[in-house]
Amino acid sequence: MSHASELLELYERSPLIELGVLADAERQRRHPGRTVTYIVDRNINYTNVCVADCLFCAFYRRPKHQEGYVLSFEEIGKKIDEAKAIGAVQILMQGGHNPYIPFEWYLDLLRHIKRHHPIHIHGFSPSEVEFFAARFRMTVDDVITELQKAGLDSIPGGGGEILVDRVRRIVARKKVQTDAWLGVMAAAHRHGMKTSATMTYGLGETNAERIEHLLRLREQQAETGGFTAFICWPLQPEHTEMARTPKTDAVTYLRTLAIARIALDNFANLQSSWVTMGMKIGQVALHFGANDFGSVMMEENVVSAAGTTFRTSVAEMEQLIRGAGFAPARRRQDYTIIREAA
Repeated sequence: MSHASELLELYERSPLIELGVLADAERQRRHPGRTVTYIVDRNINYTNVCVADCLFCAFYRRPKHQEGYVLSFEEIGKKIDEAKAIGAVQILMQGGHNPYIPFEWYLDLLRHIKRHHPIHIHGFSPSEVEFFAARFRMTVDDVITELQKAGLDSIPGGGGEILVDRVRRIVARKKVQTDAWLGVMAAAHRHGMKTSATMTYGLGETNAERIEHLLRLREQQAETGGFTAFICWPLQPEHTEMARTPKTDAVTYLRTLAIARIALDNFANLQSSWVTMGMKIGQVALHFGANDFGSVMMEENVVSAAGTTFRTSVAEMEQLIRGAGFAPARRRQDYTIIREAA
């Protein structure tokens, strides 16, 4: 099903269960069997100082704010060691658009991690890469080349929000617009880097704009093919400048996930977003197109800043997957399975 109008009709009119059945069939086609994957990792926000002023963010602090911070290499190293102690195979490292950090600091940090705390580094979302390019007067290609040489392994899909400029201009005026976001991903894919794709909905976009977002991702994947997975979640408006925006419900989440599984026919993996939706809906999502349960997150600051905290452990993660009728398997960032050491 490829046309925007057909997808929109299905998204808006199809009964929930029917939509779930279609998405589940698509999931089964791609992932026959009962395996649901998950990853053990840690979120490390190296700084919260940011000049992007996104309306939906409760995490950032303006420069010179007394709560602003930049973590030292030692603090970051300690966080990595703690994560590795519970079996983490990667770190997700993101920060704000901090105008005070020189480019060399990022490269030194990557080299420091690879030398002293070797682990897969999934870091620097497209908006950060684009910010580096503008701030340090470099091309996006050069930024990615340098980061990759210093030790960056893959790029997360942060800052995807809604890939429609009308919406982005309202909620994230100073952040990359659609073509630039996709352009960073295309550049990363050309460099042989894998990336993930995301969508934050409930930002005031129309249903048609949600479908447009999915189709832009599908087009990009058809061209450069480096997206490993898609993850969507609703806006968490609490404590942000969008606090008055009405929250979307669980049914909207399941419908959106299902339509994404149907629309993104060239994406292998879809993640369930239990971090924002809670465990029960996270489990239901596995019957609405998701084949991955995301991450056992040791530390998650951005969603928590908006007042949503769901945490879990490896044991609980596996129990939840089994409880939903599937067999859990631990994976790496590229979705290869980690076989248990006998």
